[in-house]
Amino acid sequence: MSTDTARMLQELEIITSTLLPDADVIKMKLRYEEIVNNYDINRRTPLSLENDTQDKISLFLSAKRLEGLSKLTIDGYKRELNKLDEFIGKPTVQINTPDLRGYLASNTAWQPGTVAKKLSVIKTFFAWLVDEEILLKNPSSKIKQMKQPKRLPKAVSATELEMLRKGCETTRERALLEVMYSSGCRLTEVSNMLVDKVNWGTGAINVIGKGDKERVVYLNPRALFYLEIYLKERKENDDVCPYLFTTIRRPYRKMGNKTIQDEVTKIKIRSGVDKNVHPHTLRHTMATLAMENGIELGDLQQLLGHDNPSTTLRYAAVSEERKHQAHKRFVQ
Repeated sequence: MSTDTARMLQELEIITSTLLPDADVIKMKLRYEEIVNNYDINRRTPLSLENDTQDKISLFLSAKRLEGLSKLTIDGYKRELNKLDEFIGKPTVQINTPDLRGYLASNTAWQPGTVAKKLSVIKTFFAWLVDEEILLKNPSSKIKQMKQPKRLPKAVSATELEMLRKGCETTRERALLEVMYSSGCRLTEVSNMLVDKVNWGTGAINVIGKGDKERVVYLNPRALFYLEIYLKERKENDDVCPYLFTTIRRPYRKMGNKTIQDEVTKIKIRSGVDKNVHPHTLRHTMATLAMENGIELGDLQQLLGHDNPSTTLRYAAVSEERKHQAHKRFVQ
């Protein structure tokens, strides 16, 4: 019996025992041997097999779109899986655990968080292939997630927040800063805010978050005050763009993520705050200061749009002042 024939019998035995756990594998193996002895079997090499991974990636992405995942998430999946395919370059059925480990260890400059994100995408992809019965085994199942160093979310202090406010030069900058801080929204959520979604009586505004899920966030009186001034100035300039924050030149368009990031950087430089300040910093600041002021975790979870309570729980560790005050109050 040739090596290729023996290997095929072994693979058939594994498949049979997996799909039919109650079957008499020995008898099945004997029957398989009777059949294959009538054939000349030559195993195809990886080079002779067509790389179908791009087709599988397309199927996976289409399925995720139907599940309602956001374009941002879909694009992230596509980008990471294309990098994986470019590195391994094998048909999907031949990708094994060492291939995946080799890819994850291929760049020593990748931080643990970067590797963890890549592995998460890989696991999601191969788990889906197995669930859809496109693959029999999941080559990523044996790879464990790396332990992540526990880092506290970066935020600015109340004093530094006032410095950022002083660093604003235009009403648009001030309104943008106040809305980002007050709402605690993600960058894309702020970019997509609409004027007609603002309830000026309650300060509520509907936003579309991760996974295209809609939620209500709130603007405090200070944010509403500067936002109203900013929108009046826009109206005087015949700016009828439906988005809450727009470009300053005609034709008026919504401020994209990069433009908002640039505006926050300018404010930070003028303010003199000696920290890295990004749009997400203001989200962390809102959550951190809210914890300092005694907000309930469940309420903060809803405001931030976290699906998992454990994501919100990390802010509890930030509130050292609240912990200190609780100790003074309850430990006599």
